[in-house]
Amino acid sequence: MVKLLLFGYGNPGRGDDALGPELIGRIAQLHLADVECQNDMQLQVEHVTDLAACKRVLFIDADMSCAEPFDFSEISAVKDDSYTSHAMSPTALLHAYSQVYGKDAPPAFLLRIRGYDFELGDPLTGKASANLERATEKVRDWLADIQVVRE
Repeated sequence: MVKLLLFGYGNPGRGDDALGPELIGRIAQLHLADVECQNDMQLQVEHVTDLAACKRVLFIDADMSCAEPFDFSEISAVKDDSYTSHAMSPTALLHAYSQVYGKDAPPAFLLRIRGYDFELGDPLTGKASANLERATEKVRDWLADIQVVRE
């Protein structure tokens, strides 16, 4: 069983929306034991199966409404209006997990990294890149706090 799932989501072709996948790429290069790094364009109900194999999950996404440089919080299952066939919020995915498996989802956290420009074809903005650096430091510190080690 994977101790920790890091799940970054966002569209790498839409400027700062690439922040989640970018951070996942950086952490994947550390080759941490018992850590699985995944990316997708958005969260979908099928991702409940990914949660079944972990003891803890960190969702990572770009957000234009959070404070700079990022917001890190613990989250829990909530049935919300994001239930669609194409995308859902992390809290809705946790709720779906509890519906599918009949038990609480693993402890979950959400890292929202402040982004500014989400236009198709644009690169990361300078401000978002700086926020990514700070968010990467936060994740590394958090991993050390929960005693995740290199393979």
